[in-house]
Amino acid sequence: MGETDERVGIERVDFVSAPTRDLEGAVHFYGQVLGLPVSIHRPEQGYAEVETGNVTINLFDPESMGLEFSPNRHLVALGVTDVERARRRLEGAGVEFEGETEDTGVCLIARFRDPDGNGLLLHRRYVPVTDREQTD
Repeated sequence: MGETDERVGIERVDFVSAPTRDLEGAVHFYGQVLGLPVSIHRPEQGYAEVETGNVTINLFDPESMGLEFSPNRHLVALGVTDVERARRRLEGAGVEFEGETEDTGVCLIARFRDPDGNGLLLHRRYVPVTDREQTD
């Protein structure tokens, strides 16, 4: 490699991408159904962005950019204060969940998909990160 410092220097995750075949439908789902603020909406360029508080979700139409559409099966875990309450609200808006809410022993998760098939989950960690087992 030639360099003495081999770290890449990653500071944070700036955004994750959610491909869509229906940009307006995706903006509605993420903005209205999930209640996330839409920070950029550029249909003429085939993308929009919504904000989660710490990571931006980039909604984009890959086919409008000459790319193949393929849903992201494991997009992102959306942190909520109460998984069951958030699940009931989304079910009331027509969102279908995949199975029951799971308790992993560290967190609660409830899996669902956006209208394009991108995998999402509601997540609430109840074991502090500092209590994780250390593995080598």
